[in-house]
Amino acid sequence: MSPGALPGFRDFYPTELAERSFIFGGWREVAREYGFVEYDGPPLEPLDLYTKKSGAEIVDQLYNFTDKGKREVALRPEMTPTLARMVAARANAMRKPVRWFSIPQLFRYERAQRGRLREHFQLNMDIVGEADVSADAELIASAIDAMRVFGLTNEDVVARVSDRRLLNALLRGIGVPEQQLGAAYAALDKLDRDPRDVLEQRLETAGVGSEPRARLFELARAAANESDFARLVRDAGASAEYDELRRYLAHTEALGVRDWVRLDLSIVRGLAYYTGIVFELFDAKGELRAICGGGRYDTLLESLGGVSLPALGFGMGDVVLGELLRARGKMPPAAPALDVWVAYGESGSVESAMRVAAKLRARGRSVEYALGHQKLARQLKAAHAAGARQTVVVATPELSDGEAMVRRMADGGEQKVQLDAWIASE
Repeated sequence: MSPGALPGFRDFYPTELAERSFIFGGWREVAREYGFVEYDGPPLEPLDLYTKKSGAEIVDQLYNFTDKGKREVALRPEMTPTLARMVAARANAMRKPVRWFSIPQLFRYERAQRGRLREHFQLNMDIVGEADVSADAELIASAIDAMRVFGLTNEDVVARVSDRRLLNALLRGIGVPEQQLGAAYAALDKLDRDPRDVLEQRLETAGVGSEPRARLFELARAAANESDFARLVRDAGASAEYDELRRYLAHTEALGVRDWVRLDLSIVRGLAYYTGIVFELFDAKGELRAICGGGRYDTLLESLGGVSLPALGFGMGDVVLGELLRARGKMPPAAPALDVWVAYGESGSVESAMRVAAKLRARGRSVEYALGHQKLARQLKAAHAAGARQTVVVATPELSDGEAMVRRMADGGEQKVQLDAWIASE
């Protein structure tokens, strides 16, 4: 038998499961505050649901196989295609805009590395049926509040935002032809990772001229300065698209998250997928992979489900978020798993503990006791190891009938009580 889980997969021991539950609890709290309702779908879907969206090349990243019914299927690598399929099936009956969220387990067959495993859980929040940028602002505000709920601030996390419509207009305005937009996007996507001369060479190889290349890098740098960027926008004839982005930013101000948001044209995301505003959340120190990413995908539902509805959404994985919370000291210690340990002395028995435990459990308390006969000292040691909040001891020579000794495990304080009255007060 293998001594561990498969590469890129995780065992969730109680401590790790408590951390996962803490993250899920925060996610669900934010989703509720924003009026999103939870849904789920099957972990196994037809393979062509993913190849339709991402092309045949995605198959190399999937856990896919032919099932016993001769169907080509795959474990879900993402949730948006399932969302598109489900919404399309009942689109006419749904109140718009649809606000749905889910926390699926997703699977990708790729090289496991820090912040990326072959399975992970992910918060997906999507809005379907609203084309205005107010929905984009609502979406990023919910993602940012999914940071705030864990005690993170804009000193811990930055939201980097771009707009595909604005970027397309800017690139055309500086002389990048339509057929070379893909190469320009690829260069922007690698601005933080590859040297400029390497990117210049790739653009030149793709046929992008020297002047558009120079202006592209100038454009990327200018995004950090509003006045410089506004001038380049005017020069490129992209003022209408920029006005929409500015309206979006004004909405983020109204929602109280503008100080988290930074315009960054290197945020590109899927070339054939996103159609409008896109964003990613990063730790401010730049030590980790993206915490979250998403944006507007107005054509996807029609291509996958045959229903033309504007849509936008994001995915936030538990792996990188968990690393960030631990690094910033925001992951709480595991709470005591046990309310009461029931112990008994030499004049008692396992049945003595059982009767007390049954009464406490009937009041909703979590209770444990030694299942086999043990000396009192060993029982008390077990209570400490179990992390019990308190221990109640019955049937010792110092106690009269109906009495018990309650010991607080945090400070060792003890109190003699009338057992039934104490149980009733618990």
